Amino acid sequence: MGGHGHGPPYTIPKYTDFQIKGIPQLEELEKALAQKGLKDPWIRNEAWRYHPGFGTKWLRARKLFFRGFGLGLVLTVATVAAERAAGGGGDHAHH
Repeated sequence: MGGHGHGPPYTIPKYTDFQIKGIPQLEELEKALAQKGLKDPWIRNEAWRYHPGFGTKWLRARKLFFRGFGLGLVLTVATVAAERAAGGGGDHAHH
């Protein structure tokens, strides 16, 4: 397995690559848990969400909902223009 003699198509990051130090939201969560006598050993698994390359929650939502919007708008305008140029815009004669 592995396909055509290549190595894996991805590298799995080490668990030590993700630290919560410097991430205010996760540090606050860790302090709140400590006040209750609790500890989350898996909290570092959330650190990637706060990486600048991943973007904010609103930026991710905007990408999700509006991906392809510009291309779709351009193609819609081009389709309407092509129909009107071909004379297909006169649906009024049916009534």
